[in-house]
Amino acid sequence: MDERELGRFLRSRRDAVSPSDVGLPAGTRRRTPGLRRAEVATLAGISVDYLVRLEQGRDRRPSAAVLAALANALRLSDEDREHLRQLASITHTAELCPSDAGVAARTVRPTVQALLDRFEPGPAFVLNRLSDVLAWTAGYDRLARPLGILDRDPPNLVAYTFGDERARTAYPDWAAIADEQVGNLSVACHPGDTAAEELIEQLGAMGGAEFVDRWTTRPVAHKRTGVKRLAHPDVGELRLAFETMQLPDPDEQRLVVYLPADDATAAALDELTGRRPGALRAVSG
Repeated sequence: MDERELGRFLRSRRDAVSPSDVGLPAGTRRRTPGLRRAEVATLAGISVDYLVRLEQGRDRRPSAAVLAALANALRLSDEDREHLRQLASITHTAELCPSDAGVAARTVRPTVQALLDRFEPGPAFVLNRLSDVLAWTAGYDRLARPLGILDRDPPNLVAYTFGDERARTAYPDWAAIADEQVGNLSVACHPGDTAAEELIEQLGAMGGAEFVDRWTTRPVAHKRTGVKRLAHPDVGELRLAFETMQLPDPDEQRLVVYLPADDATAAALDELTGRRPGALRAVSG
């Protein structure tokens, strides 16, 4: 990701907000799918010229007050506000960053592995910044392997989503999952990150416009918690509540844990992991 990402992100969010979202009439002859620059500038209390400079990447160091005003004007979610903050931080500190972010980690620390083992036989796994699956529980293996998620070496959730035809069956809400995966990757990329650039090139070849359009517009920032549906060939549809925990690691590794979101999923996970019926209980979202 280069320093112009801040401008691209602001443009994508401006396009995503409709006039009605901010109490403005839709009108006619709108050449943009979302808000006009003048409308955003008025809502944020800044000049149109300054907004143009931000979106075009000619000014990459807005103040905290300007960022807050833009976040309010664009009705950003908490996740998008955090992503905006990170992008602004990158533009202010890029000169302190190495020109190459280096090779993404392929292993986890022993203490992280020990923590992961504590979740057995529940589904849990560790990702690096590129969404490579570095380590996982036997419970996750039983859940993911029949879907083909672990076939790639190393397994990569974004590559599976866009490059494996089985993903569209495995994820009933494929479009939302695709948005989420692109958002996760976008947040993790840094200036000069050659490993990320190579992966993005591969994903463009795998997913075509489905990936490229999302990478251009950045549909979401990232989700650390929520519920996702998974269609498993052995136990049917599952509703999995997930929690994502950032690990104190230079590679920005994160631990993801799946929990049953309803009783039917709890029973199905018991069956998959070999637990006695009733061992797992559904959690409320």
